[in-house]
Amino acid sequence: MQNLEGRHPGTVGIARYFAYEHLKTPLRGVSKQCHDLAEQMIGTRPDGPELTAGLRKLLEAKDCFVRAALDTAQEGPR
Repeated sequence: MQNLEGRHPGTVGIARYFAYEHLKTPLRGVSKQCHDLAEQMIGTRPDGPELTAGLRKLLEAKDCFVRAALDTAQEGPR
C-alpha cells in the first residue's frame, strides 16, 4: 500500500487488510484488484467516516471474491 503517513488511524488500520502478496494464484489476482481500488480511493479521497465505511465494505467484498475464487480453484477446470 502507498505511503499512509499522516493518514487517519482508521484509514491506516483498514488499509493493511488489502495486502495480497502472501496469497497464491488465482487468489492473488482477485485480491490485488481490490487492493488497487482501495489504494486509488485512499490516494484521492480525504480521510473521514465515508472513506472508512467504503473501505470496510470493499474489504468485505474482497473477502467474498477471494472465497469465490477459492471455490473455483478447488473445483478445478470446467
